[in-house]
Amino acid sequence: MRRPVISLLVGVLGLASACSYSVQGTPVEAQVFDIESPFTVERSAPPTTSSTGVPPSTSGSDVGKVGDICAFISWKDLPYKVSTPTAPPTAKGYDETYEQSCKWQTKAGDLDVGVTLRFREGKPLTLQQSTGEFQVGDRKVTYFDRTDDTEVQPSCILVLDYAGGGLGIIVIDGSSDFGPICDQGKKVAELLLAKEPKQ
Repeated sequence: MRRPVISLLVGVLGLASACSYSVQGTPVEAQVFDIESPFTVERSAPPTTSSTGVPPSTSGSDVGKVGDICAFISWKDLPYKVSTPTAPPTAKGYDETYEQSCKWQTKAGDLDVGVTLRFREGKPLTLQQSTGEFQVGDRKVTYFDRTDDTEVQPSCILVLDYAGGGLGIIVIDGSSDFGPICDQGKKVAELLLAKEPKQ
């Protein structure tokens, strides 16, 4: 059994199962991909049933007043090589504790790589441990670099205030084929901020 290095950050979730899923149209055996949400949401009450997120099989119509944040980026914006750059995200609404969540997951050799987004309306997200921060325009982005953390897949976790709420970005990439992981996350943050809905 793994012992978490940091008690406040939860380790890997999504145990491998016998089920299969489709990555860009190619069925593969389900594998660990996502890092369990490590974000602290600053709120005074738990979310209600009206903010459970979009079911994975839907088109993303229940996205609140900010619009479909998952539609603000696409495979074309990410460095990963996929057979169908116009394909939708691999999953949407998979984390029902957030108003919006989505992931872009593909393969680099034998490794799963990609990006996940989680958005909380009206409440900021914070990290309980961070490596540093950088500015994108006038916005501060806090990040936690887990490239060398042997307890989880190589990843970078980023949070920023976004559209009146909080946005969490996780980049997972153990391939070293697409540049530093946190640089990938910074580019995603830049793309999303360029399309941020006005409040």
